[in-house]
Amino acid sequence: MRARAAFILIPALAVLTGCEFDDFGGSANYHEDFHYNYPMKAGGRLNVEGFNGSVEITAWDQDAVDISGTKSARSDAALANIRIDVDHQPDAVTIRATRPTERNGNYGVQYVIKAPRGTVLDRITTSNGSIRAADFAGPATLHTSNASVHINGLKGDARIETSNGSLELNDITGMVNGHTSNAAIRGRGFRGELDLTTSNGGVDLTLDSTPTGSIKVHTSNAGITLRVPGSVNARLTASTSNGSISSDFDMDSQGDRERHHVDATLGRGGPLLDLQTSNGGIKLLRQ
Repeated sequence: MRARAAFILIPALAVLTGCEFDDFGGSANYHEDFHYNYPMKAGGRLNVEGFNGSVEITAWDQDAVDISGTKSARSDAALANIRIDVDHQPDAVTIRATRPTERNGNYGVQYVIKAPRGTVLDRITTSNGSIRAADFAGPATLHTSNASVHINGLKGDARIETSNGSLELNDITGMVNGHTSNAAIRGRGFRGELDLTTSNGGVDLTLDSTPTGSIKVHTSNAGITLRVPGSVNARLTASTSNGSISSDFDMDSQGDRERHHVDATLGRGGPLLDLQTSNGGIKLLRQ
């Protein structure tokens, strides 16, 4: 079933002259709130598509998806042309914001969503706004730009991408493929493979258990800190073009071991820890 905002929206239009709406990067004087609520089974799939605004998804213990949000634009006509379409089934809900035909000016959509705990975050996309979610499932695709992504609790694989915004990733069970630029990556509680890259931003990660898959962490012009259990069994390759490499562990070297490059075995060996940066140090710490 497909619902159009024009048919079920109860408008709450406010003209806020001179008001700054942070998510949209400038003055957006016309705002309109929207709200929907649809039943959805536990374990259902959620898709969200927005632009120029944040997406916040909170888990709750109800078999329903509750969608609140705000459209914003610099003119009444542009505001009216932003459509919110919802396609809802018992096991899946898709929310899509359509841009106005007017291409100039500041406009966007901000979402605040509640979904059953364990919902699969099928695809969550926006731009110029952060994404926040907790206690959901994958496989998940999360994509924004010029803003941060915060994930706390995800069961399943995840592909996470932004630019000019940090990644905060915690308690994820599954493979994580995460990319950003000009910002930091931080997190802990990973149980699965990691492939994380950034530029001009530091990386600080904690593994609460011995890795079962490869850990790849690359950045530039910043440092990397990786904390692992004292009983870790892994292979380490670490390199930096202009920085030092330090470790809390005794390492059996394999090949070259220099100030800027280390190939070594930790414990009995195991999954690869691939740490690379430039103009920054690398620290491997005992947790």
